Amino acid sequence: MAIDRIEIDLVKLPYVHFFETSFSRSYDRTFSLIKVCEGGVCGWGECVAEEAPLYSGETAETAWHIMKEFLVPLVLRKGLVEPEDYAREAAVFRGNQMAKAGIELALWDLKAKKAGLPLHKLYGGVRTEIKAGVSCGIEDSLAELVDRVGGYLDEGYKRIKIKIKPGWDVAACAAVREKFPDIPLQVDANGAYKLEDKETLKALDAFNLLMVEQPFAPYDLWDHAKLQREMTTPLCLDESVESFDTARAALEMGSCRVINIKVGRVGGVVETRRIHDYCLAHDAPVWCGGMLECGIGRAHNLHIATLPDFIYPNDLSASRRYYQEDLIDPFIELSGPGTIRVPDGPGIGVNPVESRIARASLRKESFK
Repeated sequence: MAIDRIEIDLVKLPYVHFFETSFSRSYDRTFSLIKVCEGGVCGWGECVAEEAPLYSGETAETAWHIMKEFLVPLVLRKGLVEPEDYAREAAVFRGNQMAKAGIELALWDLKAKKAGLPLHKLYGGVRTEIKAGVSCGIEDSLAELVDRVGGYLDEGYKRIKIKIKPGWDVAACAAVREKFPDIPLQVDANGAYKLEDKETLKALDAFNLLMVEQPFAPYDLWDHAKLQREMTTPLCLDESVESFDTARAALEMGSCRVINIKVGRVGGVVETRRIHDYCLAHDAPVWCGGMLECGIGRAHNLHIATLPDFIYPNDLSASRRYYQEDLIDPFIELSGPGTIRVPDGPGIGVNPVESRIARASLRKESFK
């Protein structure tokens, strides 16, 4: 059979609390949901491209354009159903990884539902409980940051990541460490620094961090390699790793010791698994980063994080970390101290609630 309908829905959800990184403060999130249907069975995916080209050059609008004008016609014209076939055919189009991944995720969900299996069974996952961390944005004061960290620890999260930028780095780490000396702690700069800031970054070695994530710009593998040679704390790359090739180059150059894998950033599950398998073979641990997904994308990430090399706690917090009313039932919740149980129903294992999606919708199109 072939896909008989594809729907794309542009939605906006408000956050329960603003989220600030080194490049912006956000109060809500605009993103796309993709639904692919075959013979009455439907799979769901989430395209994580955001409203502004800050984290990535892709935006929600450019991803909509690429999906509508190129990727959806490709699926329908060629009768693509298998996600691996789709990934191979979509590779003819350069870049636009987030747009590609949104549709591929929906095809994976569809494939698992038709097989009557949870996605992690198709992927060869090795665990049913995922270690969950939480990401803390930049706050208005150090006291508010410490209070927010304490609140997340009270909720059961065992690993904390704090966002940093020039002027909000050493003091932020010191404040958190003074209050919580023994928690697993890491920092994420989202590319806010340059090599001339290396003495500030090297000062972070004093705080016993799990890792320092993406200190320099995405294209700058060479300066990351220089810095890693001068730091004892492992560097982790996020934005720099857009594909298997850049992951391999980063590890060969010594640009990092850890890789953050985001399915949307690398273009889908097929590429994610290539990166994962290479890292596993070369003793480079990985973890699953988050893009503040709603429950659909978050459920997909939970299944990916069951693969064996996802060793570090992942940015896979509960639904209510970001959204008062998620778009799925049941909500994703902590199942134990610092863990989330992988949904065990067919496909992603959670149910999108179309009435909530309709309320959040800005625009919707259907293709047959």
